[in-house]
Amino acid sequence: MSRAAILVRILLFLVFAGIVSANAQETGTTDTKGKWGEIHGSVQFDAQYYNPDSAIGAPAVPEEFLMNGYTNIIYTKGKFTAGLRYEGYYNVLQGFDKRYDGQGLPYRYVTFDADFLNITVGSFYEQFGSGMILRAYEERGLGLDNFIDGARVKSHILGGVYLKALVGKQRFYFGHGDGLLRAFDGEIAINETFKALKDSKTRVSLGGSFVSKYQKDENTDLELPENVGAWAARANVLYGGFNISGEYVRKGQDPQATNQLTVLGGDQRPNYNIGEAALVTASYTQKGLGVVVAAKRMDNMNFRSNRDATLFDLNINYLPALTKQHTYLLAGGLYPYATQPNGEWAFQADVSYNFAKGSKLGGKYGMNITANYSRVHGLDTTINKNGTGYSSEFFGLGDLFFQDFNIEVSKKLSKNHKFTVKYLNMHFNIDVVQGHAGEEPVKSNIIIAEMTHKISKKHAIRWELQGLFTKQDHRDWAALVVEYTWSPHVFVAFVGQYNYSNPEKEKRIFYPTVQVGYTKDATRVTLQYGRQRAGIFCVGGVCRNVPASNGVALSISTSF
Repeated sequence: MSRAAILVRILLFLVFAGIVSANAQETGTTDTKGKWGEIHGSVQFDAQYYNPDSAIGAPAVPEEFLMNGYTNIIYTKGKFTAGLRYEGYYNVLQGFDKRYDGQGLPYRYVTFDADFLNITVGSFYEQFGSGMILRAYEERGLGLDNFIDGARVKSHILGGVYLKALVGKQRFYFGHGDGLLRAFDGEIAINETFKALKDSKTRVSLGGSFVSKYQKDENTDLELPENVGAWAARANVLYGGFNISGEYVRKGQDPQATNQLTVLGGDQRPNYNIGEAALVTASYTQKGLGVVVAAKRMDNMNFRSNRDATLFDLNINYLPALTKQHTYLLAGGLYPYATQPNGEWAFQADVSYNFAKGSKLGGKYGMNITANYSRVHGLDTTINKNGTGYSSEFFGLGDLFFQDFNIEVSKKLSKNHKFTVKYLNMHFNIDVVQGHAGEEPVKSNIIIAEMTHKISKKHAIRWELQGLFTKQDHRDWAALVVEYTWSPHVFVAFVGQYNYSNPEKEKRIFYPTVQVGYTKDATRVTLQYGRQRAGIFCVGGVCRNVPASNGVALSISTSF
């Protein structure tokens, strides 16, 4: 496609989004609220101009300018709601799947909400329990969107009893996957259902789910199950500051592209094992103190509506990572953990304590200390003699995949100064998690210092110094972040990363980025220029590869 054609499409998208926004704001006035209903929505525009940069491995982009655009429109009147989302990719930004290239209205729905019945026809997102059996959701930053197209009914016939049933197919870029989903979920809030327990200090809820997928077996060499079912049971108990919840999922035989077994000789064979997942979380909170402990076992829980799908495609369920999600650049950007659905044992403990104002350690403004520890192992498995499955002891631990101990201290020093210091010690199995075959695990120490200085009522400056120290992979890194804020509208930021001790001298590269942003009401505009290193970007244990890039990026978002 020519550059002129791309620019024309971008202009048409912006004109369309502007007309929708302007009209919606006009129709949202008093004249239409009531008789004509209301229109709401949002617009998002992400674009980048790319420069080739051989030093960091950023290739030349033939189109030079790429864009992702989204417009949501929602109409409501009484118990009726209808919505649609326009998406245009001209062409899709680097790091996102090229199968998104193009434009269309993939998401559209109508919903009728009666007193005890909610019916949706068209596109919808849904989650049962923790999501380990079913979660249809969007994570736009990852390019992940697995909504269901079909029909859903939700009912609240009895007090405290909630029922859901759905049927449909999952989104597959601008089409649908082959598999058909059928699902049911029920939950009962015991204290709402039984009047005698209404005022009890102990609050209990119980739930259960069933999800089935159907895909025709067209394999002439193997006998593959066409209907694969999974069931789940969950419970939650709350008493005072104590809360404990648990969920167990069991999935039938489901051989697919992502769970094949490697037998002697390196041959790949289908895996006919069942799938299982168990998650238990316990927490305690009181004034100033919060404690959370959790454990999770997962075995063969890749669940997709198409057995040949890979990467983000057509996932039915969501498998949360039981590790701390770090927001600092070096802590969360270089070696983030991604859930291993074919098998893992994970543990996590988190303790947070606020030292009160006026106490010996809290001082005039108080202080917070948070400590976190997480550890993830593979399963200890033995492949069966016939090579169609494996056995594993429930409590057996395999290789260490990931370990993270971190402690963070935050304290306000004065009316205008606040600081945070953080230390992390990590063990990262780069062979398993990122597929760097044969490389030794990365053992790193990370130190972070952050300071915020409030210059005046509207002006503040924040800086971060970060260092990652390791003898493996690319060795040591340093990072600097400086951000100036002119509240409530403007911010300017500089971010620099430097791999200063890379064993290959030509790869000791500095990655600078400058960012300017403006926010007013629900509108946000951000302009960025600089280098982006290649790496892994994760949200909640789901990750995608981000290629190296150099150029100017523009992001605009608004809602109405």
